[in-house]
Amino acid sequence: MSSTSIHPTERLHGLDALRGIALILGVVLHASLSYLPTPIWLFPDDQTSTVASVMFFAIHLFRMTTFFLIAGLFAHLLLGRRGVWGFVKDRAGRIANPMFGMWWVVFPAVIAVIVWKAAIDNGGSIPTDGPPPPPLTLETFPLLHLWFLWVLLLLYAGFLSVRLIGQRIDRNGTLAKGLDRLTDLLIGPWTPAVLAAPLALALWLTPDWIVFFGIPTPDKGFVPNPAAITGFGLAFTLGILLDRRRDLLPRIERLWPLFTLVAIGTCTGALMISGGPVPSLVPITDPSMKAFAAAVYAFAVFTATFAAISLSLRFMSGYSAVRRYLADASYWIYLIHLPLVMAGQVLMLDAPLPWWGKLGGIVLGVLAVSLITYELLVRHTFVGKALNGRRVPWRRRALPHAVPAE
Repeated sequence: MSSTSIHPTERLHGLDALRGIALILGVVLHASLSYLPTPIWLFPDDQTSTVASVMFFAIHLFRMTTFFLIAGLFAHLLLGRRGVWGFVKDRAGRIANPMFGMWWVVFPAVIAVIVWKAAIDNGGSIPTDGPPPPPLTLETFPLLHLWFLWVLLLLYAGFLSVRLIGQRIDRNGTLAKGLDRLTDLLIGPWTPAVLAAPLALALWLTPDWIVFFGIPTPDKGFVPNPAAITGFGLAFTLGILLDRRRDLLPRIERLWPLFTLVAIGTCTGALMISGGPVPSLVPITDPSMKAFAAAVYAFAVFTATFAAISLSLRFMSGYSAVRRYLADASYWIYLIHLPLVMAGQVLMLDAPLPWWGKLGGIVLGVLAVSLITYELLVRHTFVGKALNGRRVPWRRRALPHAVPAE
């Protein structure tokens, strides 16, 4: 029997937990950058491993498409509950405000870590002969890891615009019903292949595309690259459609063995095309080979995404206080984690530990700091209400004992 509830009023605990996992995996992803066998990060470590490379590749492959699919589903749910103006107010408070507010905290902290490392390399004094920073423009603005909030805002704006147009031209609901029937036809073992086609084209058209990095991260500038908009936009749109057809979630859940098996195969294939555990960071120049690589990678993205979705529906649909707490905390963890990870990488450079000990120390340290600050500064304060939509009281009042009826 399916463990997924199809009642739209009930909380989808499995998807809520998966959203939190996707955000927390960002800590592991960024921490692993120091230990890749091919140096690509600001703070490369002497201790490296191909396992770290595979870990980075696997996480980067599915994490954000999974997040955006769930974000689309919850966006449609929120709009249905609160209406347009309630939706706009909620998203402005919980997405736009943290993005523009936290950037002024996170960016200086990142710069401080970079300056600290430069001072270490310069014998303890801050070098003064470095090149001037590039001018900030719409194309060069460093969004850092907060880029996903900006992309979310763009997708919300697109969603509301399309919905408004749809309401104007489909007053009797004929198009909406046809869309629901189309969603029914879309969901099946073939879904990842259908979604992969437009993404593969976008990746093929991306200049100097490097397979190992997959969908280019739109972390610089306010105009996301076409491949990112295509991949994340497709996932977000499908999430909206699935909230309209919650009855299709059990169908996805039942396919978890197939999605998982195919995801393992396609992800392995995509990794080998990228150069293997020691990746090649040279763009593919042959058009036909690039087309093949783009097709394999795009298919791997969505098979892995659907494997994650189906597994969460199958095995995490029940309520768990621990999963719920971590899901609530994950937003705060992701917002503040990058400078903490970078500081941990610097501290671990000379530590007499293997790469996995350093990586584990960074991840555990960042999670410890993030969870402690979440509990003390966020969860029970106005910050928690701004991020999660509610402030949890420090102590819940005990319910009065019921008086037996005479």
